[in-house]
Amino acid sequence: MRPPTPAQPDGAGATGAEGGVPLSRLSAEHKQERAGSFGTVAAHYERYRPGPPEAAVDLLVPAPVERAVDLGAGTGALTRLLVGRAAEVVAVEPDDRMRGVLELEVPGARAVSGRGEDIPLPGASVNAVVISAAWHWLDPDRAVPEIARVLRVGGRVGVMWISRDDRVPWVAEFNRLAHQAREAGRRREVRDDDAHGPAGPRGRRRHDVTFPPGVPLSPVEARGVEFSLPRTKDELLGLLGTYSGVITLDPGQRADLTRRVQVFLDRQPWDRVDLPMICWCLRSTRLPG
Repeated sequence: MRPPTPAQPDGAGATGAEGGVPLSRLSAEHKQERAGSFGTVAAHYERYRPGPPEAAVDLLVPAPVERAVDLGAGTGALTRLLVGRAAEVVAVEPDDRMRGVLELEVPGARAVSGRGEDIPLPGASVNAVVISAAWHWLDPDRAVPEIARVLRVGGRVGVMWISRDDRVPWVAEFNRLAHQAREAGRRREVRDDDAHGPAGPRGRRRHDVTFPPGVPLSPVEARGVEFSLPRTKDELLGLLGTYSGVITLDPGQRADLTRRVQVFLDRQPWDRVDLPMICWCLRSTRLPG
């Protein structure tokens, strides 16, 4: 299910699926490389990658709960917002380097090694499982039954993505430059045997949340939350370096991207700006069965 686009703003398209290439079109080797790239820049990721707004977390975890899980927690941008909403917060993160930063930055959570397809918790032990900017790394056929396994009846699964709002002209140009600089990397990443594209039979859009048949979860509800973040030019440049499509560029391509974006930012009349963002929130409830 995709969030409704006509009635609500959709700023997701310009940021792409972690750097311009739909993840469903990556070979298994390159997808693994992209997924593992974040740990190489864990401190940079913690510094520059924004977390979700409080209003988005309110939609997915609307009341205090006993135990909440941040699945694919990264360095803890969402985790820190769950602390205080749950008596116990468990951050599940497969990368040791990302999890090490999380443990330092969010001591109020329990960080454990694991992934969506193998959550190291007992069955029916969790009130909420929340996934921020990590759903597209999961295998839904394996991860969704596993999420349903750990959720208690009436518990909530929530998925969110944060995107720059490209309805604002300077943001659209900022995104376009980033995409142009990454084009050279696409041929290496896209499978030669996949000609359908992101919406084809084998493709999966970044904001699709599909449940395997028979999994006891309610139909997905979708909402968009608009917000903004004050950012300097240096912080905007740093933000681009937190996406796997940029991290995995070769040094020459990455230097060219940095140069192009820096020239663009130097032309702007401001030193600090409110970066408009949209957080897409999708939620479902664990049903009996």
